[in-house]
Amino acid sequence: MTDIRIERMARLLVEYSANIQPGDKVLIESQPAAEPLIREVFKRILMAGGNPHMFISLSGFVSLTGLDDIFYEFANDKQLDFAPTFYTLAYDSFDSRIRIHAISNTKALTNVDMEKQARRNRAVEPVLKTQFNRGAAGAFKWVTTQYPTPAYAQSADMSLTEYENFLFSACHVDEEDPIAFWKSVRAEQQSKVDALAGHEKIEVHSPNCDLTLSIKGRSFINACGTSNMPDGEIFTGPVEDSVNGWVRFTYPAIYQGVEVDGVELKFVNGRVAEAKATKNLKYLESILDTDAGSRYLGEFAIGTNFGVKKFTRNILFDEKIGGTIHMAVGLGYPDTGSKNESAIHWDMICDMRAGAEILVDGSLFYKDGEFKL
Repeated sequence: MTDIRIERMARLLVEYSANIQPGDKVLIESQPAAEPLIREVFKRILMAGGNPHMFISLSGFVSLTGLDDIFYEFANDKQLDFAPTFYTLAYDSFDSRIRIHAISNTKALTNVDMEKQARRNRAVEPVLKTQFNRGAAGAFKWVTTQYPTPAYAQSADMSLTEYENFLFSACHVDEEDPIAFWKSVRAEQQSKVDALAGHEKIEVHSPNCDLTLSIKGRSFINACGTSNMPDGEIFTGPVEDSVNGWVRFTYPAIYQGVEVDGVELKFVNGRVAEAKATKNLKYLESILDTDAGSRYLGEFAIGTNFGVKKFTRNILFDEKIGGTIHMAVGLGYPDTGSKNESAIHWDMICDMRAGAEILVDGSLFYKDGEFKL
């Protein structure tokens, strides 16, 4: 019998997150380990009148190659620079994309040549930009989620059963009506978004951060389960040249499976002028040097999901931890007003639950992990 939580997850993704309508062309991206959820999602898309198409990766992450280990070992420069035909077509013309991460090895890309990764990231940048731009226009309903695998459980220091319970609880599919829950999150978070409208300056002060940035003319987005599942954050794209100060991220920063510890960034007029790390500094610097936009912030966000109680080395969950903020270097979301363009989008997390505050135009907005409206 199918786990009732998987059935609820599929319904949540199709009916709420992606809001599949009759005639929608839907791309399902995943890996073989997620077969139980893939089957349920496929069925739910058909029941909603949509047209499902599948792209299943056999190794590495959900990727634009399908076989990352072989691709990075044997691809020549022209092949690294080649924009994938099917993905370009799907992201240009499909109505929706449902991505289900289900990797079997979280370290699959750890030893891949950094220059090759940077080159490939630049090659597929148009696909990522299309996702963000069409998504902002409401023409492409994309959502990313995860299926529990032993690899994720090991990274999170949990048994597989513990991790399954953690994941399904974070998505609230262990409840009878998860759609109702996420609609309530939408309503509750909107008050925070409304309170930020029309303001100009944000200051962040904590033992690990002393930062100022401008949000003039920018919008905060209410992230309530439509693009990520689980969700729980409000975010914007700061004015690109306005970020000044420093931040020391309190959790490891992980990108494409590579863990960078002790990341500290210093910003001058929006740009990362200095980067430090206690582990994998060369990798951090290589990603920051990907292109002209990779040293600028594309996102500033506040995590609101207190149901995610543990750091799991998985950004889909970790960036939502209630009482934290996160920032992403690289590509910004156009619906926030961000103009930053890049081939990367790397989220990094900072705890705000002790001795921390956020001021908005000089007034206290957030203190020690809680909103002060």
